[in-house]
Amino acid sequence: MSDTLYTPPAIWQWNKENGGQFASINRPIAGATHDEELPVGRHPLQLYSLGTPNGVKVTVMLEELLALGHNGAEYDAWLIRINEGEQFGSGFVSVNPNSKIPALLDRTDPANPVRVFESGAILMYLAEKFGSAFLPKDGAARAECLSWLFWQMGSAPFVGGGFGHFYAYAPVKIEYAIDRYAMEAKRQLDVLNQRLAVTEYVAGNEYTVADIAIWPWYGLLVKGQAYNAGEFLQVHEYKHVVRWAEQVAKRPAVQRGRKVNRVQGDLASQLRERHDASDFDTKTQDKIEAAAAASSPAR
Repeated sequence: MSDTLYTPPAIWQWNKENGGQFASINRPIAGATHDEELPVGRHPLQLYSLGTPNGVKVTVMLEELLALGHNGAEYDAWLIRINEGEQFGSGFVSVNPNSKIPALLDRTDPANPVRVFESGAILMYLAEKFGSAFLPKDGAARAECLSWLFWQMGSAPFVGGGFGHFYAYAPVKIEYAIDRYAMEAKRQLDVLNQRLAVTEYVAGNEYTVADIAIWPWYGLLVKGQAYNAGEFLQVHEYKHVVRWAEQVAKRPAVQRGRKVNRVQGDLASQLRERHDASDFDTKTQDKIEAAAAASSPAR
């Protein structure tokens, strides 16, 4: 199965055997594979997600809004296990026809719910819903913030679907693909590093949706928490990105948001579903498993 021996056929055919660990959920067609309604909680905002970088963007944004005192940002976060194909249920597809997390349903008016999909769109929607929170209202500052927000949306697929996939997940290691995407990942880190050499935050001297969008991808990358690729990419060289990544990571709302819908890492960092602010104190996975062990009959 060497890339040097492969000659593309005249017409591509889907081969389920070539999908690696994602073969069971990736397919070349859209739409639902099964009927499954989505759960609905008591808050106006219903989030259906997983604690991937794109999912973390939205939970951080919601926690930041709540920290500002926007009580209307209270939300229910439901876990969507994409490795089990839950994003292809009919209910999820009705909220996001692209079958990708995160997906948000705003039920402030239950008779006319608003669906929002694509993480960048969700960040903008929430910012504007709550009085341009973390998004400058006009002028050059708004243009700068939106430019960096959309830079992330356009660039991250090269880091995740490109570098991350071929370096960490592909069933075979393809030198050309890894080199191509490593080069682009490092170029993007250099773009960010040069910017953060002259500004405190990405869009300027204020924390914005640009930081919220970029941190789960590039911040965690330079902190050595993505793809186990820190040494390979020599991420310590991007000292301004490292400074910014550590600064953002200290924000309490970021720490809370990163726990929501998380299923990896230590159990104390996993709040698989979030329905109330008190869940961070009582329903992280370590506490759930400790309570279950304590209540089980002794053998």
